[in-house]
Order: sequence, then structure tokens, then C-alpha cells
Amino acid sequence: MRFGPTEEQQRFRADIRATLRTAEIRAAAAAATGADGAEPDARPLYRLLGERGLLAVHWPAEYGGGGRPLTDAAIVAEELVRAGVPDTLHVNTIQIVGQFVLMAGSDEQKRRYLPALARGESFASVLYTEPDAGSDLGALRAVAEPDGDGYRITGTKVFSLKTRFVGLGLCAARTTPDAGKYQGISLFLVDLDAPGVTVSVIPGIGDEHFHRVDLDSVPVPRDNLVGPRDEGWPLLNEALAIERTGLDYYLKAERWLEAALGALIDGDPDATHDKHLERIGRWHGALTADNVLAWEVLTGLAAGRVDQVSAAVAKYHSSELALGVAAWAGDIPGPGQRAYRSKFSLILDSAYREAPGLTLSAGTSEVMLQIMATAFDSIGQQEN
Repeated sequence: MRFGPTEEQQRFRADIRATLRTAEIRAAAAAATGADGAEPDARPLYRLLGERGLLAVHWPAEYGGGGRPLTDAAIVAEELVRAGVPDTLHVNTIQIVGQFVLMAGSDEQKRRYLPALARGESFASVLYTEPDAGSDLGALRAVAEPDGDGYRITGTKVFSLKTRFVGLGLCAARTTPDAGKYQGISLFLVDLDAPGVTVSVIPGIGDEHFHRVDLDSVPVPRDNLVGPRDEGWPLLNEALAIERTGLDYYLKAERWLEAALGALIDGDPDATHDKHLERIGRWHGALTADNVLAWEVLTGLAAGRVDQVSAAVAKYHSSELALGVAAWAGDIPGPGQRAYRSKFSLILDSAYREAPGLTLSAGTSEVMLQIMATAFDSIGQQEN
């Protein structure tokens, strides 16, 4: 459990902030920020960050990283968001897919893929969810059939983000379709430029677009199988736990609350805003608790522990908190602020449209509650 940063962490954070304040990175971050349903290409920004060694500071140097602790990677993630860097490419490429390859991939897979991801030259997306397999990934239907020295994957994946900007997908598919619901699943690294891959946009209300990925007998080399064949379910659960630190959603909630406060002051600089003070205080208290929950998960991961229950708690609390802040803050910008499109009104308008999806992605709130309830029930049975 982290109760405060070390002196080394404080120095590291200060160095990261100084780097992110340079004019070149600030201009690139502004150009990469979407609004009103437009989704700019953020890859030029990430190439700048990769050149400065900021994308994968915790990976071993042989794979393009800086060899620093995982907690330092969390510090970088915090400062990227606070500097206005759109974080989805970083979350998907480094925190989820890259971290999964580092955890479960072969040495050859690590050497082949990780350095380019760390340099911001290659990007990745997650291909788990299907039209009929959302929170219950055991219902997935995509099939990987043996084909010579490899496989051919056929199926449809939905609701992935930034997919039209990436070249690599971490894909779950059935290698033994007749096995049980949670058996016979394998994980693959799929070249999204391969023949048979079709990426299309799913209409939505968010500034970041969801995508549909149709896989029509897509060739995948045997060497791109991650982990043992048919043993993907345990790996998938570990990957989801890594994804559920809650840090990214905490940072969104923090940013949106700061924008709400900015909108209040911008709208009436001389007002005391008494009617909002109690609610603001409660939001700040919840943010403090949320930060502790996220860092508890991160500290465990840094020590090599994957605690699915703690991750579920952190993910549930952070996504529900972000949703609550966005819903509360949606009415704060006045008509005048909306008319001249103040930066605060743009942030909060985007937040209002994005926030509901946070309680669905990486596992719905209901699934997180089920994980918690099952764990508490097990503890109760042990005590009896």
C-alpha cells in the first residue's frame, strides 16, 4: 500500500512534467485531442513520446523500456493525462497488449513486438468482445482453425478503440470449439493489415470511435499464439485484472472534476458557489479513495501479484465515480460558455458522452460486483 511518494518518485515526476511542458509536445497533444465526434490521429504525438522514452519506462531495456519500476509507469500515465495527452493509445498499446506480451509472450514475441511499441512506431488494440459475447467472454464464437504451420481466424470483434490507427490486435478465439465454455480458448497476436481483416466504424456519440473488426479466414503464424493452445482463459483473466487497475478512469474523473471547477469559476468568478461546495468536497474525498484503490492494485502488480478482487473493486469504484462526476458536471457550463465553446464546456460535453461506456468496458459494473460478492461469500464460508 502506498501512503506517499518517495523522494525518487517525486524527482521522477518532476522530470516527466518538465518534458511534457515543452512546446513541441504541448502542440502535438493539442493537435491529437478530438472534439465534436472528430478523432484526430494521435500517432505523431506518441512517436514524440517514444523518442523521449516515456511510453514504456517499466519494460526491460532489451525490449525498448527504461527498466524502471511499474509504479514509475503509473506516474508517467498520471502525468500524460494531466498534460492533456489522449491516453487510449497508451492504455491499449502499452498498459494492456504490451504488458500482456511481457507477462505471457515468448522471448521471440517480446523481441519482435515490444521495442516498436515502446518507440511509438507500432500500436495495438484489444479484440475480445463480440456481438454476442460482451461481459461473458466465455460466449465468444471466433474460431482459429489449424492451417499448415499456423491458423486462420474467422469471426467478428466489436467495440475496440483506435483500431483504424493500429497494426496489431490481441485476439481471443476458439481453437477447440467443442470444448467447454471456458475451455478451448487461445490468444493470438493478429496482424491487422493481413488479408481478410476489415475494420469499420461503429456509429456512436463519443469523440473516440468504436470499431468493428471482421476477420475472414485471416492467416496467423503459429508463432503468434500467446501462451499454450487452449489455455487462454486463465491468461485472459490475468490480462483483464491487469487492465482493471482503475488508474485510467480515476484520471478521467480527476480531469473532469477540474474542468467542472474551471467552468464554475469561468462562468461567475465572483460567486462563492455555496450550493456546490458539499458536492465538490465529496467528489474530492471519493477521488482520494479511488487513488488509493488504484495504487493498491498497481503496487501488487509491481510485486508480481495479480489480485482479481482488488482489481474488480478498483475498476468498479473508478468507473462509477467517473460516471457520477460527468453526470453532475454536465449541467455546470452555462449557455454563454457553450455558445463560445469554452475549453471547459468542450471537456465536459465530451465527458458526458464518454462516461457511460466506462462502466461497460473491461467488465461491466455488474460483473465487478459479482466478482466481489463471490469472493466475500467464499470468505464467509471459510469462517463458518
